[in-house]
Amino acid sequence: MAVYSKPMLELISELGKLPGIGRKTASRLAYHIINMESEQVEKIANSMVNAKKLIKNCSICYNLTDKDPCDICSAPNRDKSVILVVAESKDIIAIEKTKEYNGVYHVLGGVISPMEGIMVEDIRIKELVNRIGREDIKEVILATGFNVEGETTAMVIKKILKPFKELKVTRLARGIPSGADLEYTDETTLANAISARNEL
Repeated sequence: MAVYSKPMLELISELGKLPGIGRKTASRLAYHIINMESEQVEKIANSMVNAKKLIKNCSICYNLTDKDPCDICSAPNRDKSVILVVAESKDIIAIEKTKEYNGVYHVLGGVISPMEGIMVEDIRIKELVNRIGREDIKEVILATGFNVEGETTAMVIKKILKPFKELKVTRLARGIPSGADLEYTDETTLANAISARNEL
């Protein structure tokens, strides 16, 4: 005798395909959905279909947007001479929350990861180079992660951008988070904080 009905099994299976959702969580979510009002379930389903249908990449920065160009690229008060390069669109949200950056962005759509079969040509480095050639860009800030893939991607981009002699290429500083005690900070973070120190 089957424990789950076929529709329930299908729902659990589909939910389990989402990132970070294991079989137990998928099962819990499936039961929750089944116990929701039909209107609520339809609202969720419709919002998913609409998001998939309406959201696209900005033709300038490749951020996810429902209009082209996106709000950031079309904002008159943004400094369009500075591009901050991120791996994914979700990284823009983290930067924007700081309210410290007023330039524009370029979304690579991933990082170089030979282990996962992602090479230079698989991310939007060529589009970044074309953009720099077309626009009056003074600085490119590399904000890929500080893991092996992020560091590799940053080094490759820096090398590719070398022919642009007037272009300033920088990397986000690494260091000790606010409120952290030195005694609990790992050696790599401390070393990065010392090498990326600022003049007061």
